[in-house]
Amino acid sequence: MSTVPHAPGRFGPYGGRYVSETLMPALEELTAAWEHFSRDPTFRTELDRLLRDYVGRPTPLTEAARLADHVARVQGRRLRVFLKREDLCHTGSHKLNNCVGQILLAQRLGKKRIIAETGAGQHGVATATVCALFGLPCEIYMGAVDVERQSLNVFRMQLLGARVHSVKDGTATLKDAMNEAMRDWVTNVSTTHYVLGTVAGPHPYPTMVGELQSVIGSEARAQIQSATGRLPDACLACVGGGSNAMGLFRGFLNDSQVRLFGVEAAGEGLHTTHHAATLGKGRPGVLHGTRSYVLCDDDGQIAEAHSVSAGLDYPGVGPEHSYLRDTGRAEYLAATDQEALDACRLLARCEGIIPALESAHAVAALGRVAERLPDGASVIINVSGRGDKDMGTIAKYFGAEVSS
Repeated sequence: MSTVPHAPGRFGPYGGRYVSETLMPALEELTAAWEHFSRDPTFRTELDRLLRDYVGRPTPLTEAARLADHVARVQGRRLRVFLKREDLCHTGSHKLNNCVGQILLAQRLGKKRIIAETGAGQHGVATATVCALFGLPCEIYMGAVDVERQSLNVFRMQLLGARVHSVKDGTATLKDAMNEAMRDWVTNVSTTHYVLGTVAGPHPYPTMVGELQSVIGSEARAQIQSATGRLPDACLACVGGGSNAMGLFRGFLNDSQVRLFGVEAAGEGLHTTHHAATLGKGRPGVLHGTRSYVLCDDDGQIAEAHSVSAGLDYPGVGPEHSYLRDTGRAEYLAATDQEALDACRLLARCEGIIPALESAHAVAALGRVAERLPDGASVIINVSGRGDKDMGTIAKYFGAEVSS
């Protein structure tokens, strides 16, 4: 199936632009610029060069034989498991793919100032990194809770020259950081480009970010065919806003035989209110300029989300994921905080790879995915980031102390 929007900026009934009139001209300008430059050979050549020489693409597709053996022992189901290694990108996650493209676009629009939101800090680090490369001033909005639990990434942003704003409103997490970034953009729209970090927000962000991250799926498609001689049986990725998952999924959307699995944060359990399983427990609504699934109360007010991983602690999701959910093209599972932490240790001990807690949610769901696949199936898991930033949280869970 194709996910080409049914109308500009729409994925079925989802997407669109639900923003103040102040932002409409900037969004129209950005849409026109993306439509033009994404097809411009000079722009593509520069983007491809940076992805290769600066980001470090292509990233490897690593077979995880010992992890597969573990699944076989526990589930009684043979698998071939491959890890798409976005953790090996410069800055440690997939986020730089999007930031490089958006900064190149901002340059061509003549924007002199860059802002961004961040949850786990990886998007903030990636934005600050590219701004340092191009000599642009950068300001990052981050929830106060995330500033505390991601202090290493806060310092990395500051070392790169970015100014980090600690947002204390609301739950002081990713949702509130996005609120503040949007307010800043409204105030400074003529000089400022907002590097939104995921496949959410008003059109053209879901489409643009998805296309910039689709390099993940394009590479993985070629790599898995080289390794196995065929397409995978399934692709598996964590979903918060959903950019790393969408990046992988886009390589296989039109291949109906390839099952797509997204894994949300079940937090303390789906039977509680302390989770971030938007697609599993939410309903259609509007958040941050787009119509999609959201977590909300009976009165329609946006509810608090919870996850041990700051990057999944968000009560919304990208509109394309909502469309894939409704049409059944993708299936969405959820993993609890404890399952993700245990999966982090499992991958470390099986493969010598410490994933970000976001990525660990995908690893945690591997056994359930295996139950739905034929014996001997092959699965790609997107390791969207490395776990260095989460060492404090992981150490606390396992009863260890990490000194700075």
